[in-house]
Amino acid sequence: MDTVPRVTVPTNRREAAPPLAWYLTDAARAVSEYGMFLAAGPWLPALPRGDGQPVLVLPGLMTADSSTRPLRLVLKHLGYRVHGWGLGRNIGPTARAVHGMRDRLDDLAQRYRRPVSIVGWSLGGIFARELARRTPDSVRQVITLGSPIRLASESQSRAHRFFERYSHLHIEHWQLPLEHGYEPLTMPATSIYSKFDGIVAWRACLDDPSPRSENIAVLGSHLGLGHHPAVVWAVTDRLAEPEGAWRPFRAPALLRHAFPRPDVPAPSRPATGATA
Repeated sequence: MDTVPRVTVPTNRREAAPPLAWYLTDAARAVSEYGMFLAAGPWLPALPRGDGQPVLVLPGLMTADSSTRPLRLVLKHLGYRVHGWGLGRNIGPTARAVHGMRDRLDDLAQRYRRPVSIVGWSLGGIFARELARRTPDSVRQVITLGSPIRLASESQSRAHRFFERYSHLHIEHWQLPLEHGYEPLTMPATSIYSKFDGIVAWRACLDDPSPRSENIAVLGSHLGLGHHPAVVWAVTDRLAEPEGAWRPFRAPALLRHAFPRPDVPAPSRPATGATA
């Protein structure tokens, strides 16, 4: 869960928060999705496998490595050298988080002598993309789960109060819209999102089109994205891509119903008066 500093509240419907019904049922839906995850256990051997690359998994706002444990266990079973961020609860871009993530990435890249793939859930995905821009040689690809990487207003997130509660500890204060005017990432980038996300507006999760970026839609909650079976399949499929190669995601025939056709993001707009 995530957001950024206050901005002028817009009236455009594209900048509205997720429907209240999705917000109120998000946690319950996440629990049912965890049941689906457990039931899908026998299918684990069928998941796409890659080359055992190092993978760093970053948690969302107000969560810690325990939230990403199911996904990390799957990746470990598939042979990846997977790691949590090891920085406790994610309360935003504090000095500990900003410097700790950079040190963590540098350590993994040096230890394995190869670039690291980063999977970031919600706010963790925003962090992942920042890391990729600052240290591109250390990052193989970036996968975000329900991350509002194009957040234009705090009204697009129902978690902004949690973020602002710790803003006095933050050493970075981001301008809105996020990533406005930025060039596409130089490495493959995948944004996994859901139109039924109860925490962040799904349109804010859409990455701009580029030769090596894509958006993958799933049918799920925000709080369940870390263990939703469709998300797990998509993440493992992307990680299985050979280093230096990239092709768009294609769901297997038996799972196509789990992946709605992704949306094309609206053109980027000018900033809306954010304050740092």
